[in-house]
Amino acid sequence: MNTLPASGPQQPAKADAPVQHTFDVVIIGSGLAGLSTALKLVEGSGMDGTSLRIAVLTKGKLADGASGWAQGGIAAVLAQGKEGDSFAAHIADTQAAGAWLSDEAATAQVVKGAPAAIAWLQAQGVAFTQEPGPKAALHLTREGGHSHRRIVHATDATGAVVQESLIAAVRAQPCIEVFEQTTLVDLIVRNDIATGRPRCVGLYALDSRDDGAANAGGGIVRTFAARHTLLATGGAGKVYLYTSNPDTATGDGIAAAWRAGCRVGNMEFIQFHPTCLYHPEAKSFLISEAVRGEGGILRLPESAGGARFMPSHDERAELAPRDVVARAIDFEMKKHGVDCVYLDISHKGEAFVREHFPTIHARCLSLGIDIARQPIPVVPAAHYTCGGVLTDLVGRTDIANLYAAGETACTGLHGANRLASNSLVECVVFAHEVASAIKSETARAHRTTAEGQNDSQVSLPAWDESQVTDADEQVVIAHNWDELRRLMWNYVGIVRTNKRLERAAHRIALLQSEIDEFYANFRVTRDLLELRNLVQVADLIVRSAQSRRESRGLHFSRDYPLTAEQAIPTVLVPPGN
Repeated sequence: MNTLPASGPQQPAKADAPVQHTFDVVIIGSGLAGLSTALKLVEGSGMDGTSLRIAVLTKGKLADGASGWAQGGIAAVLAQGKEGDSFAAHIADTQAAGAWLSDEAATAQVVKGAPAAIAWLQAQGVAFTQEPGPKAALHLTREGGHSHRRIVHATDATGAVVQESLIAAVRAQPCIEVFEQTTLVDLIVRNDIATGRPRCVGLYALDSRDDGAANAGGGIVRTFAARHTLLATGGAGKVYLYTSNPDTATGDGIAAAWRAGCRVGNMEFIQFHPTCLYHPEAKSFLISEAVRGEGGILRLPESAGGARFMPSHDERAELAPRDVVARAIDFEMKKHGVDCVYLDISHKGEAFVREHFPTIHARCLSLGIDIARQPIPVVPAAHYTCGGVLTDLVGRTDIANLYAAGETACTGLHGANRLASNSLVECVVFAHEVASAIKSETARAHRTTAEGQNDSQVSLPAWDESQVTDADEQVVIAHNWDELRRLMWNYVGIVRTNKRLERAAHRIALLQSEIDEFYANFRVTRDLLELRNLVQVADLIVRSAQSRRESRGLHFSRDYPLTAEQAIPTVLVPPGN
């Protein structure tokens, strides 16, 4: 049986590797939130003697996260009053999409910080698409739920372009050390004697960087000590059978924060992107919101009549928010017994399609679908986790020195449904806030001699696996993973009922018991860690859904189809808190 100090099985470090890595800041995750925070921490560093040692941990390669998959763009009001747009209009659109559950302060902070975020990204070398002509103005597109054109983009591959620039910038910084193939196991939390509050002093992570370990999913668990830790691990789309997310989206940060004692909020609000490519050879390929924003029309298959159907579901038709469109597609698929619906942009012409959607056009063409001449088969897929680890307006969690940003966090911005293209700008705005808070704390500590001996200088216990063995059968993990994703899709999907949620909760409890037993007796692998995190996140989603006795935003219940007069966030508190 495993012993602490960590929350499970442990293993000794390699002889040629340090027992403990020591940094001022450890950032877990290499998406837009994580990389932006790392770069913002470097800005001005060293000018007052507070040069920071920063580590970025990512369980794949730097470019493997969900940020690089974002096709649409980044929402920002760049010229107040231009074509009637304003911060107030952007805030109102966010509130409407979020079913009036979006936090007012967080929404205002992100919307008003968006122009500076765009300027900062441009300063990092991000080349956004510009209007033709000599003035070099940024081209703005419109997406579902937005009342104006305010989406800054890089054709239809915004995330990839942004990530490429930030990865190059991070690799050029000598004070930022990157650990690829390194997976979070658990946070290390101690009680602060002075304040009585729990404080994060570091973490354990599975290092699979050598080829043999990476291929087998195993590796060495290392100890990382840090004064400050940022969770920027993305969302949890892989908890569902069909998702637009990459394989890395397994809710690692949310689950680890919950185990450490952090509250989570609004986990019932899982955004299902309405239009994921439906093709046997395509995996998680998203058809951007911008296709609908630029005039794409949703139709039934020819076998079901081929009619356009969105106007009968919402007066905004294809420009309705994602939850409305996803439910409409789900309804039509079940009503007509079809496997998919079709999104048609071919009426705009080949030149328009190639100019605006070159990535989507090329990918579909490689699969035999010419979107300039024929409609695109699409289905809804789990896309974005609107809830997460509760934070304040600078990204602080319930545990001192522990921050969360990006999809991992619940800042309050997204409410009951994320407005298209608000997530990327949230990453940059909150990265600025987190970095500012950390630099302020660091400067204060340097000014106070008594606080100079910080936790990043304290020796932490190594990971101990003396009482565990290698797993005899990996089929247990594969079977439980598949069962979890299928039951979440069938019972906790776009439309929910009390009975379905009860069935899901019962089976998830059994899976948790099986996984905990497996975790306690065998050496950790990446697959086991991800499964452990996914089953924890599934439990949080179901518990949150059961507690919301209304239909709001992304949470639609047949047993409670009406929306309550007052919008109240769902907050779950870990046992013992």
